[in-house]
Amino acid sequence: MLAKSVKLMVTLATILVCLTSVTASVRPTQLETIQMQGTITVVTRNSPTTYYEDRSGPTGYEYELAQSLASYLGVKLNLVVADNIGDMFAKLETGTADLAAAGISQTPESQRWLRFAAPYQNVSELVVYRRGTQKPRDLSDLPGKMLMVSADSAHAQTLRRVQMEKLPELSWSESSELDTTDLLHMVEKGEIDFTLVNTNEFNMLQAYFPNVGTGLSLVENQPMAWAFPQSRDNSLIDAVNHFFEERSTKLQLATLNERYYGHLAELDYVGAKRFLRQTVRKLDTYKPSFVEAARDYQFDWRLLAAVGYQESHWNPKATSYTGVRGMMMLTNGTASDLGVEDRLDPAQSIRGGSQYLAELRDRLGSQIDEPDRTWLALAAYNIGYGHLQDARRLAYEMGGNPNLWRDVKDSLPLLSQKRYHQHTRHGYARGFEAVDYVQNIRRYYDVLVWNEEQQLHLADPDNSLVSSITVVPPLL
Repeated sequence: MLAKSVKLMVTLATILVCLTSVTASVRPTQLETIQMQGTITVVTRNSPTTYYEDRSGPTGYEYELAQSLASYLGVKLNLVVADNIGDMFAKLETGTADLAAAGISQTPESQRWLRFAAPYQNVSELVVYRRGTQKPRDLSDLPGKMLMVSADSAHAQTLRRVQMEKLPELSWSESSELDTTDLLHMVEKGEIDFTLVNTNEFNMLQAYFPNVGTGLSLVENQPMAWAFPQSRDNSLIDAVNHFFEERSTKLQLATLNERYYGHLAELDYVGAKRFLRQTVRKLDTYKPSFVEAARDYQFDWRLLAAVGYQESHWNPKATSYTGVRGMMMLTNGTASDLGVEDRLDPAQSIRGGSQYLAELRDRLGSQIDEPDRTWLALAAYNIGYGHLQDARRLAYEMGGNPNLWRDVKDSLPLLSQKRYHQHTRHGYARGFEAVDYVQNIRRYYDVLVWNEEQQLHLADPDNSLVSSITVVPPLL
């Protein structure tokens, strides 16, 4: 009887072990769970370099990349916007989000409690200051100054490292309610002396803050990557790494880098100051005409205003040595075709230039996606439709995509070289000027959008900034 009982217990134990083994073997991985649910949750933050909403809806570098990952995995994207950096990391730790895509720097400190996918961008950390004050050239210039950064950020980690290893007398303040844009605004207004900014953020924002300059760099070539909570389950992070190895993803990264950063170097300090002065002095006078033309020809009025500034600096009497005249610098023949009787009349010039740009956009065809279709139309406005088509053919022959501004802007300058233009239909052209033309307009447009959004922000009486500031004292 005892032997039978023992045998029964052994049998039951064996069955239990087998069941446990089978249950463990069929437990779905994180990736399988995401695919079964049909949704991946990505946490990000609201900023010009990650995610924001414009008139056409959600957009942003990280947003577009996250959308592509969701498509790659065959699921829908559930985007969660964190209140601040600390909140973003908390959502990772609690499992509220599967990953964070928010321009996160892969620092030695963050690698202790987060996992990272393959880097997709490198940045440096810059100390920025207000022009006209002492430029920080060395670490010794930082103590005794009002230095502030976002709490829980890579910049805060960098300052702690500097304090521990090199400069114990360093002190600074941190706030969970202030982001990079807020801090740059405070530097420009003289409310703080310094803050830290990544190179990609500064390049994007410097035209909006022309009085802010860069000093020393605290960290060079720091990788940015998507972050994941600590786990033994590598299924999702492995899938993300495979995603970044895909040729289509590499092409998209090149497109995103051009779209969001490729035109940023066109507006220097002097140009930005002049543009802002002209905006204050002149733009309100001509804004109604730009708005009306934008409505009639399906453009953003701020884009048309940017074209007008590039063409004439909003001078309705402008005349070039080639005979083009007016706010939108129309040739006599083009003006006649468009029904513009007086090229020096600003309203007629704006309407005529807008109509001409719309015709070029329509001529390019709907197979070209926006915003590339508009950028190519702008190039044609400057250099002529025929020369643009020559450049698109060159881009195709060189292995590029003739429907992408990223590739066509590389082939346009070749039209000034005989070995290339002698084989084109329309011959020589100053293609490099067309590239500068489009990139300048894109930058002016960015600034006009920014200015209007800031005016709406300031006009909102309920949108007050309340920040909790923590002072980090020196170690000495």
